[in-house]
Amino acid sequence: MTLQELYFTLLVGGTVLLASIAAVRAAHRIGLPSLLLFLAVGVIIGEDVLGLEFDNAALAQSLGTAALAVILVEGGLTTQWSDIKRLLLPAGVLATVGVALSVLVTAAGAHWLLGMDWHLALLLGAIVSSTDAAAVFAVLRSLPLPQKVTGLLEAESGFNDAPTIILVLVFSTAATDMPDPADVAGNVLYQLVVGGLLGLIIGRLGAAALRHIALPSTGLYPLATVGFGIVAFAAAGAANASGIIAAYLAGLVLGNAKLPHRAATRSFAEGTGWLAQIGLFVMLGLLVTPSELPDAVLPAIAVGLVLLLAARPVSVLACLLPFRLSWREQAFISWAGLRGAVPIVLATFPIVSGVEGARDLLNIVFVLVVLFTLVQGPSLPVAARLLRLTRPGALRDIQVETSPLDVLDADLLTLTVPEDSRLKGVTVRELRLPRPTVLTLIVREGTTIVPTPDTGLRTGDELLLITTPEVREAAERRLRAIGRRGKLARWFGEQGDLEPSTTTQ
Repeated sequence: MTLQELYFTLLVGGTVLLASIAAVRAAHRIGLPSLLLFLAVGVIIGEDVLGLEFDNAALAQSLGTAALAVILVEGGLTTQWSDIKRLLLPAGVLATVGVALSVLVTAAGAHWLLGMDWHLALLLGAIVSSTDAAAVFAVLRSLPLPQKVTGLLEAESGFNDAPTIILVLVFSTAATDMPDPADVAGNVLYQLVVGGLLGLIIGRLGAAALRHIALPSTGLYPLATVGFGIVAFAAAGAANASGIIAAYLAGLVLGNAKLPHRAATRSFAEGTGWLAQIGLFVMLGLLVTPSELPDAVLPAIAVGLVLLLAARPVSVLACLLPFRLSWREQAFISWAGLRGAVPIVLATFPIVSGVEGARDLLNIVFVLVVLFTLVQGPSLPVAARLLRLTRPGALRDIQVETSPLDVLDADLLTLTVPEDSRLKGVTVRELRLPRPTVLTLIVREGTTIVPTPDTGLRTGDELLLITTPEVREAAERRLRAIGRRGKLARWFGEQGDLEPSTTTQ
């Protein structure tokens, strides 16, 4: 490559990156997952529009798998263990038994409606059975849903990629012969157990190392943290186990350990996650040939309807029936099973393995993801309201952002007093925050105020508080409690839980 070719490549790459970042803002405004606009960028610069040719499925598979590893490391690092620890069992059942049920129901629909042979039908069912965390939470982030619903969806999306990838690999390499179910089950069990153990072990080793090794630069801590996640992914892959589950669990362990420079690490991980998503979706948009997609529309609609109206509801109902979730919560979880990058990446596996008809599967999967994301994404807020899952009091709950002050071993809490919050009119003295928590600053209509004990809070005030990791949760609970029931919250039995009790409604 000449220097001029390098400049041109960087110019194109930088322009695509900036266009994709602009697409994130546009997607947020219209309530769509940004993956659709990333895919659109790839299609536009592809061979049928601007003429950039890319048809290397093997390279797309390798780069896509690496991008998924980065995305899942970031997902683990930014997941709060307290949000999902009570949901591990139902999420694990959904990610394994639920995936198997979804594969079987979707494959049956593809076989009977489209006339696919069972091998291709099972392969298609496995490809589209995984939900996508990035697609789901791009839409759910602003919805005041019960924490157990969002936590369950997050945990399921983090865990179900691994068994799905294993099934796709098994069906892709089985040629036209149906694999033995016992062999498939044994393979899945081995990959999940060994991959999970390696992820936990490497995550714990990384956390211990980063706590005791003083690195010469702050910027090295985020690099090292993400590096441990990548090592877990690669180590599990080298052991023929699931690198995906290893990457997610290593990130989960590291993200919830008390490590130095956690705020910088989280910001770096989010940046690398966005970069991986942008590169992945643009590449997948490049991989498809738009002129071939019209023939895939009807099959994609048929398979998508089976998946949305039969496979997903059956798997959710069967897996969550033993757990304490209402029918409304189960219905929303069923509807919120968005598909994203993973199915399109998995559709490259049978192409690389030389499965006959694999290119048609890629087109079907691509169209299915686009069409049903367009349908499901904008409808999730409406579905939540119709199912009465958006709690009126939840809009007044305080959303607390945490930024650790590592040198002082302290946390900076920031919040804005919402409209109709009972914090309005409460004085600083009446907050009675747990010691040593201190309200240090109030920003009111662009003016900075150093509060006194008699300073009263107003709607729209931005509060900055300093606390310690040991009492941070207690401080957040106290602020939530006052926000819901006022300064006499404790007299009303309000404890500031994330899920308000029925006695406080």
